[in-house]
Amino acid sequence: MKKFFTLLFAMTTLLAVAQETAVYDGLNYSLDPIQLTAEVIATPSVSGELVIPETITLGQNTYTVTSIADKAFFKAKNLTGISLPKTLKQVYRSAFEGTGIYLNKENWNNGYLFIDSILIAADKTIKPKVIIPEGTRFIAAQAFKGNKTVVRVEVIPASITRIDHETFRDCKSLTKVVIPKTIKEIGEDAFTGSGIYNNDKKWKRGCLFIDDCLIAVNNDAAPKFVFKTKIPTRLFASGAFANNKKVKTITIPSTVSAIPSACFKNCAVLTEVTMHDAIESIGDFAFYQCPLLKTATLPESVQSIGAGAFYNCGNLLSQHLSDAIAVIPTACFFGCHSMTSVNIPKALTSIGNGTFAGCTHLSDITLPSTLTYLGEVAFAGCATFSKIAIPESIYAIGPETFSGCTHIERISLPDGIYTFGKEAFANCHMLEHINMPIALFHIEQGAFKNCKALLDIALPEKVEVLTKESFMGCTNLRTLTLPENMQVIEDRACMDCRSLKEIILPPVIEEIGNEAFMNCSSMYEPEYPDDTLIGRNAFKGTKQ
Repeated sequence: MKKFFTLLFAMTTLLAVAQETAVYDGLNYSLDPIQLTAEVIATPSVSGELVIPETITLGQNTYTVTSIADKAFFKAKNLTGISLPKTLKQVYRSAFEGTGIYLNKENWNNGYLFIDSILIAADKTIKPKVIIPEGTRFIAAQAFKGNKTVVRVEVIPASITRIDHETFRDCKSLTKVVIPKTIKEIGEDAFTGSGIYNNDKKWKRGCLFIDDCLIAVNNDAAPKFVFKTKIPTRLFASGAFANNKKVKTITIPSTVSAIPSACFKNCAVLTEVTMHDAIESIGDFAFYQCPLLKTATLPESVQSIGAGAFYNCGNLLSQHLSDAIAVIPTACFFGCHSMTSVNIPKALTSIGNGTFAGCTHLSDITLPSTLTYLGEVAFAGCATFSKIAIPESIYAIGPETFSGCTHIERISLPDGIYTFGKEAFANCHMLEHINMPIALFHIEQGAFKNCKALLDIALPEKVEVLTKESFMGCTNLRTLTLPENMQVIEDRACMDCRSLKEIILPPVIEEIGNEAFMNCSSMYEPEYPDDTLIGRNAFKGTKQ
């Protein structure tokens, strides 16, 4: 477990846990297997005219291309043109900086660079008063960042619903922005370092508002935060309360419908958040690392919850999820070691990677028949679990999914499961019984490592390789029945299985790895064909 927590806490981004990467038609993508979305990531070698598709198909999955990452095409000087998909929802200015598109002044109009009706960037030749034209699909993140010319943003058309993060960051001359009611989201640091942000007169009681939008809160705010504004607060910007070291309690006003991403991230003394019944969504990392947060009950109105929303909220006692929630995403409750209960929505389809990892006091839960995705490390370290049944709709147990569930005694698996990931059940010290699915053909390294209470295992016929450390340290394992067609037993596969009394090797066995049965002190060295490759110390410590 120490190793497990060291690795996960060292991650620089939680999303990296959830996503896979792939190359498709010469472009690099980051894939979200839960939402089935794709993001174009660093591909600096592109050249000529590029068409980014709306969807890409890899294996059995089709992913919708929704974003282009920071610096995706940075300094690709030979990239001269690009067609962006209608499915695109986010792009960064830095994705095109230094490209042939960006450097070609013919692509700029009155100081603006547009690509397929998306405002990518603005330079110092723009007029001080900004009027964004009708039909603009959206504004790229960082589009105006560092611009010293813009003074007033007076028109943002209805087609734009989001001011992305760092859009107006460090625009030191910016004194006024008119935010229309059509804006539903304001990204993190959208106005940080701007003339508005740096003007002390704009801050009231520790808060910076632009129109009816709360942009930021500093450490001058009251510990018991109560909204007292003449204009009702309509929305919070992402990261509005982030890193606050003073606010202890807050009641979300009834006029706010979403807790955006990173809204209360790293709020060191926040203990209680009261939400009303109109809250519809909780953004990514909304309460990330709020160590003292004890109460933040989600109302029935919440339909979605973001990745890492309650990451490492070590004092959170319980949580309620409405039946409208279909996905509990990556690391949502990772490290919530005080949490004793959480209800699982009836129609839940996905539990992401690391979702409940480290929830050491979480009681047994029931997984619904609608569940189709169970992520890696999902329940690792849930030490209070005593049993769990996996629904028929699950076909794979990923790496470390139940690793460190030290008190789990019984796991019920459907016959359709075909693979156990690396250390899937490792260190389940009290696990006595687990049925082997008929469809199982692959067991990765250390799948049952240190399952000290495991008694009897009969591997199904499709398993041809007993991988490294599969049952290493299973000190009470009495019988291990190998299939007739097993050909390879890898290094340390059954090392330290001291109670294993007898092993019958299949006639087709070709190789037994180093220390495979080392210290299996209750068994005699078995018979095997003369041409079998026997590794170093394969049977050292067995009976002679």
